[in-house]
Amino acid sequence: MTPSPAAPADLVITGCTALRHAGAGDAIEFTEDASIVVRGGIIEAIGVGVELPDAAEHIHARGQVAMPGLINCHTHAPMVALRGIAEDLPTEEWFNGVVWPIESNLTAIDVELGARLACAEMIRGGVTCFADHYFSMDTVAAVVEECGIRAHLGEAYFSSQGPQGRERSLEFALRHRGGADGRITTALAPHAPYTVDDADLAATADLARAHGLPVHIHAAENRDQTDASLARHGLTPIEVLARAGVLTGDLDVLIAHGTGVIERDLPVLERTNGRTAVATAPRGYLRFAWPTTTPVRALREIGVPVGLATDGAASNSSLDVWDSMALTSLIQKSTEGDPRWLTSRQALDHATLQSARAVGLGERIGSLAPGRKADIILVDLTGPHTQPVHDLAATLVHSARSSDVRTTIVDGRVLMRDRRLLTLDVPGIVRELGERLPALVDRSHGRRIQEYGT
Repeated sequence: MTPSPAAPADLVITGCTALRHAGAGDAIEFTEDASIVVRGGIIEAIGVGVELPDAAEHIHARGQVAMPGLINCHTHAPMVALRGIAEDLPTEEWFNGVVWPIESNLTAIDVELGARLACAEMIRGGVTCFADHYFSMDTVAAVVEECGIRAHLGEAYFSSQGPQGRERSLEFALRHRGGADGRITTALAPHAPYTVDDADLAATADLARAHGLPVHIHAAENRDQTDASLARHGLTPIEVLARAGVLTGDLDVLIAHGTGVIERDLPVLERTNGRTAVATAPRGYLRFAWPTTTPVRALREIGVPVGLATDGAASNSSLDVWDSMALTSLIQKSTEGDPRWLTSRQALDHATLQSARAVGLGERIGSLAPGRKADIILVDLTGPHTQPVHDLAATLVHSARSSDVRTTIVDGRVLMRDRRLLTLDVPGIVRELGERLPALVDRSHGRRIQEYGT
């Protein structure tokens, strides 16, 4: 009997150079003239000499690198609406004088338009997954569902909101967990130890444990916060989280920033057995003139994954993870006084697999391999600024730009092809957002959603 032909694949990519993870750490290799077969949103085969089935869609990618989609491990996506509105200010004035007064004006439509614009920017920059920590997150979830990107979402809350804030965060996490055909994962999202009291932190830990949810929180954002916490509590922000039961071995915790992590925090973080991760967003730290940066080397040595992030565009003016990748490498070299750290291959590892682990998806995304989700980007290296190529890893980290991403694929679905967005209407978003800006940026009311004072 003649065997029946295999069903057509969803997508076949041919002629690319594929970035592969060959083992732990910076063991990254590049396979030339590779093909990738995608079926049902999953990478079915990858490599040289792969048998190529018929496919619904075919991309010939000569001159392009196929790599895992980048992951923005901590952002506030709707804050793109505030891009450039609070420049050249210290942290306290930035929060209290501008950002938190404006955020008191937010409506669901403002959040929706900001999320749409942010997703468009990230898809165009090769980001296939982002971890968002913000308000009106039902609206953000709907945007994620529509535009096709992957997201790890948490509804932020402060203790000043009373128990209702924590309850809304839990209800959101349970309602949307597994949404968008599995592209949405969720977390509880207390804002920070200086805005969420010990009782709320302990309650958060209990809820996370009871419902099998991770926690996404700002902590030890800068050294001033650590010093203020030591003066007030005799504990660092990391130790405050540990005392409240957040940093225990049975909870997955994503800590935003951590530039205030000090040596006494490292044993606390190490005891979590790799279930705690840190997201670093270096451009914002430079902007606020913080004296320290995330201690990537020390965290890596104790097994804590460090993912790359942008923070919100109000503090960064950009959702460009390529920028974060290059800056992380350069700033770590400067901070450590060692040009051999962080290498380009290590930076690529942090941008891909380490970031996937940071958002709890290390077994599903972050590398190109059979059985992994087909979250793939194609990067064009034929431009003059990327030629000649002597070291492909260095070219990707230090020469390539987000605008070199030609194609972005999530769950096997092409969201951008040849720089053309297929799921979002940017001119329409910008037009509608522009109409809403006067009401959004008004600060004459004198309100703010919270007081910044660590």
